[in-house]
Amino acid sequence: MVNLTKFSSIFIANWKLNGNSLFLKDYYEKLKVNSNNCTIICSPSIYLKSLKGNNINLFCGAQDVSSYKEGAYTGELSASMLKDSNIDFCLVGHSERRQYFAEMNDNVNIKSSNLIEENIIPVICIGETLEQKEKKLTEEILSTQIKASVPSSADHQNTLIAYEPVWAIGTGLTPTLDEINQVHELIKNFDTKFRNFKVLYGGSVKSANSKEINDLSHVDGCLIGGASLKVDEFNIIIS
Repeated sequence: MVNLTKFSSIFIANWKLNGNSLFLKDYYEKLKVNSNNCTIICSPSIYLKSLKGNNINLFCGAQDVSSYKEGAYTGELSASMLKDSNIDFCLVGHSERRQYFAEMNDNVNIKSSNLIEENIIPVICIGETLEQKEKKLTEEILSTQIKASVPSSADHQNTLIAYEPVWAIGTGLTPTLDEINQVHELIKNFDTKFRNFKVLYGGSVKSANSKEINDLSHVDGCLIGGASLKVDEFNIIIS
């Protein structure tokens, strides 16, 4: 399992449903990783075998995993299959999985547990909607999500948490820097169990705001969506 403690910051590129073979080739030719940081590329599952890692500061990641370990579940990919494909990280409970595919906290918990068993680090995503934020339910929603989604086997050495306010994803909107830092501090203090967890921020992260976000005292890196598809911009973010 990757040693998370040795990195000052962690950056994850989530390509979502984008990319092709030519895109991958060009991307890796231009990608410039920073030796002090951990960079993870999460591609669509069909390209997992084409991802490149150096086992030093560049790693391969998946966008989802099955909650089943094996059996008659057509179209699913298990945690052991991801491990067989040299995957070291996997997103779980991303807001789009929760919104469009009815992903529930208990399902995220099972998936994360299965990943940890295979020495793959789950990146457990949590976040509130705009309606929940306006009703001042952020703390309640995040507390419920993190406590129900994080398995008992998780700790700061084998699991990452990503805070991605749903209302900020792909909208160009972001919380203020103070809001981001306060929420990250809140997450780490829900329970002593989470105090040493690395918590990443995701939600309209781009080169123009990534440094200010990543420099916040309670932020340990960023989960980048759309901006990660532009390798030149992603290079600025991870530098």
